[in-house]
Amino acid sequence: MRERTVKASTVETVHLIRNEDLNNAQRLHGGRLALWIDDVAALVAVRHSGMKVTTASIDNLRFLRPVYLTDIVVIIGKPTHVGNTSMEIKVETYVEHLNRERELVNKAYFTLVGLDENDKPSPLPKLVLETEEDQVEWENAEIRRALRKEQREMGFNFYE
Repeated sequence: MRERTVKASTVETVHLIRNEDLNNAQRLHGGRLALWIDDVAALVAVRHSGMKVTTASIDNLRFLRPVYLTDIVVIIGKPTHVGNTSMEIKVETYVEHLNRERELVNKAYFTLVGLDENDKPSPLPKLVLETEEDQVEWENAEIRRALRKEQREMGFNFYE
């Protein structure tokens, strides 16, 4: 099974906010952003795995500041942890100003599962950690993974 680096699986998209992206408060509609970031997470997972994927969960979806008409939105996704059949993808959303400085708008952590031709969970390629940042992200993902397990044990799994 092939290995992939974090960098090789990273995805960046750019959106110019238009009238059709706004809610009734004239800000970017949260559902539109959720769709975009789910797409980015899935693209990262497909790049890493080379197979179909499905979103299993979203741990955190926080809106830190509003986004307005004509703002430039940059969404960056990268793998932070890969297990046997599931992987964690970190997706960060920024508003990019005209001077190219970026301001964080949203951060979310997705768990996606690789699927075989029968839509069953399938083994994933290993994640190669090349940088100190990659290693820190992996270690933090291990902590989040343990917290997810603890939450399931406490009854936060609504489908059991």
